[in-house]
Amino acid sequence: MASAPSALRISDREIVVSRIIEGPRRLVFEAFTDVRHLSRWWGPNGFTTTTRAFEFRPGGVWDFIMHSPDSGDLPNWIEWREIVPPERIVYLHGESDGDARAFTSTVTLVEQGPATEVTMRAVFKSKEQCDEVIEQYRALEGGTQHLGRLASYVVTLGGGSR
Repeated sequence: MASAPSALRISDREIVVSRIIEGPRRLVFEAFTDVRHLSRWWGPNGFTTTTRAFEFRPGGVWDFIMHSPDSGDLPNWIEWREIVPPERIVYLHGESDGDARAFTSTVTLVEQGPATEVTMRAVFKSKEQCDEVIEQYRALEGGTQHLGRLASYVVTLGGGSR
């Protein structure tokens, strides 16, 4: 039942990446919400993370560095805005607290029998910002790799087979 991720630009300011992942929704949600799991799979292929602060609650923050194999250390800051276990997570994602270019991401998790459909929707402040993340940061390819790493990691947690 697992599927390859799909990544689409659905408007001038919005991209959506989705994938069906073998594993129960509660397990996929846990992989998204526990820092010990996030550090094992977060980011595109070849990336690692170092967490400086993590508090998973509405208003809480995940302050971390993504280590890119090509472009060095990339500061990241997430403020959790809405958490509806185990089906929805909304967060503001930027480089630091107060980043004027921070964008909103919504992750939805839908049960598909023994699997989970994961959809990540990112809404940017402008068409130009969306263009930039697609062209300069390869957000569509990175998003598909991101969910691919999640799918592989969920298998190690006892999710379904690859």
